[in-house]
Amino acid sequence: MQREEKQLEASLDALLSQVADLKNSLGSFIYKLENEYDRLTWPSVLDSFALLSGQLNTLNKVLKHEKTPLFRNQVIIPLVLSPDRDEDLMRQTEGRVPVFSHEVVPDHLRTKPDPEVEEQEKQLTTDAARIGADVAQKQIQSLNKMCSNLLEKISKEERESESGGLRPNKQTFNPADTNALVAAVAFGKGLSNWRPSGSSGPGQPGQPGAGTILAGASGLQQVQMAGAPSQQQPMLSGVQMAQAGQPGKMPSGIKTNIKSASMHPYQRSRVS
Repeated sequence: MQREEKQLEASLDALLSQVADLKNSLGSFIYKLENEYDRLTWPSVLDSFALLSGQLNTLNKVLKHEKTPLFRNQVIIPLVLSPDRDEDLMRQTEGRVPVFSHEVVPDHLRTKPDPEVEEQEKQLTTDAARIGADVAQKQIQSLNKMCSNLLEKISKEERESESGGLRPNKQTFNPADTNALVAAVAFGKGLSNWRPSGSSGPGQPGQPGAGTILAGASGLQQVQMAGAPSQQQPMLSGVQMAQAGQPGKMPSGIKTNIKSASMHPYQRSRVS
């Protein structure tokens, strides 16, 4: 009996030592996060996490050691409950528990969850027991398939976002060619003065030259209707106005041959 008590005390001392080390590490890490966040670096954060992980693994090894008794089989019974302030309890709990009364004992000495949580856990266990093995296997496969499809979509979106982020960095045009094209369209820079054959005088692009107008005017003939001699002069003046209205054209001394024919007054005249 005394041997078991000594073994229990040794195990508790080792467990308290490991828990104290873990508590100090957590306190130091929280202090850094709250007060030294502006100087905190990622490698130091990783070091703190590695230290906490190692201490948790050591604590689990102590609990799973063969010489460590099963603490779940031990029962703690409060001997004295008092609403008065206890200085020793304050010192041992570092000021977290000032009194050991009937209000705090159920929270600190509870070995089971709350009744509501325990009832929900029993309900979930009952629902899980009703499902057969085949149905459970099908549900597991369906869930795994959904998770695989979701992971595939997420990976595809990440690849597309990465490719989309790298795409604008590639230049797909030549700035020199673009500037030359804009200058040619806006200011006519670099365009040649080539004209089609047969244009003898200066002219603007898209307008016929003077030679073309002269050639067309030389063959101009007007058919005068019978009984309308006054139409001859407007036709001639129309030719002269067409020549004068074109800037940069040489005046032509065209003699227009007028042919008159006796035709019906309502018949359409034809220029031959």
